[in-house]
Amino acid sequence: MAGVATTLSRRLRVGYASGGVATGSFGTVPGLLLLPYLTDALGVGALLAGAVVFLPKALDVLLNPVTGRLSDRLAGRHGRRPFLLVGGLGLAVGFVLLFSGPPAPEAVAVAWVVVAFALCAVAYSAFQVPFVALPAELTDDPHERTVLLTWRVAVLAVAILVSGASAPAIRDAVGGTAGYRAMAVAVGLLIALGALGAWAGTRSAAGSVVPAPPGGLGRHLRLALGVHDFRVLLATFVLQALAIGCMLAAVDYLAREVLARPGASAVLFACFVGPALLVTPLWGRLADRAGKKRGYQLASALLGLAAAGAVLAGRVPVGVVFALAAVAGVGYAGCQLFPMAMLPDTAADDARRTGENRVGVLTGVWTAGETLGLALGPAVLALLLAVGGYVSTRGDDVGQPPGALTAITLGFSLVPAVLVAVSLLTLRGHGRDAVPSPAPTPSLEEPR
Repeated sequence: MAGVATTLSRRLRVGYASGGVATGSFGTVPGLLLLPYLTDALGVGALLAGAVVFLPKALDVLLNPVTGRLSDRLAGRHGRRPFLLVGGLGLAVGFVLLFSGPPAPEAVAVAWVVVAFALCAVAYSAFQVPFVALPAELTDDPHERTVLLTWRVAVLAVAILVSGASAPAIRDAVGGTAGYRAMAVAVGLLIALGALGAWAGTRSAAGSVVPAPPGGLGRHLRLALGVHDFRVLLATFVLQALAIGCMLAAVDYLAREVLARPGASAVLFACFVGPALLVTPLWGRLADRAGKKRGYQLASALLGLAAAGAVLAGRVPVGVVFALAAVAGVGYAGCQLFPMAMLPDTAADDARRTGENRVGVLTGVWTAGETLGLALGPAVLALLLAVGGYVSTRGDDVGQPPGALTAITLGFSLVPAVLVAVSLLTLRGHGRDAVPSPAPTPSLEEPR
């Protein structure tokens, strides 16, 4: 088997990055629309709806490290690509089922969502963990990993923008629960296309031949969490995932209830995600010049400050809210790129130091933390809605009390801003600020 490539072909970059269509679509649309589907289409109370959104996703917190360990064991023989195919197609089917259940009675409707969302969680784990693990094995050059992740974040931004903006538009165009079903079919097709693209596009990729180390999962989890820079980076990313999850869940409510413009949810979402298409390459250049940690700090600061400014929503012209969302989107793009680029550096360092392949375990823990944060975000918003007295309906147009409007605004602004501020404090403890060196980095593979 050939050594791990230093420079990756354009075809491989595009093929790998296409997996972002699957992760971006699934990571966005449930966080954006599942809570409103439960509260405003099925009539489920806010607290119960928050639990329904959170608990199935919490399954990934337990499952992802197991998936990572399993993919480590199978990587040397079969590679990680079979996970991409099976997990990705299973996720597409599960997503369609998620919004296709009976609208009544409530107990049956809730049970359907819970089971379907749990199936999605299992399939997503099978796809996402090996997908995130691949960059550490595709190249031994930190700069090339940054380039690869820049492609991935760019495709991810397109997927998030297309799925996040079109999903509410399709729902509103069709209307009612049928609108949610039509939206689910469209997004499910996107997920399937992304998974197939990643599977086919990485066909020529060489996997690491570093053997998976002996020992149980518990041992490797302890070793993974014992890596200082990984632990710090994970804590930072989880806090920011929680902030983003809360903001995404609040978008539809903010447009309908606070801004009183139901159709503005797609525009607001596009303002948040759209800048990533333009600024992601610029963030990549900054990583080369100033270092990934410094770039990450700047991006986080932009995200936090813009989120804090959005507390004025409903009291300032709607254009100001859109502009603040766009500034937050600039920061969000960097907050996606930099940690994704720093993670494979950390995994490769661990492999060189120990001579053992724990890439899957590290990415399993990482994706579990990300999933936990993104799942907790809507749950936090649901708690705020319950405290604010939000009135759930089955599609009826009802006025919300002032407390509910305040809860929505806080969930989109100050709560995420505080979480991002705390994440900046944790990021200070990260010791790596990797400006790629011109000297070659040792390969993950053993010498031939």
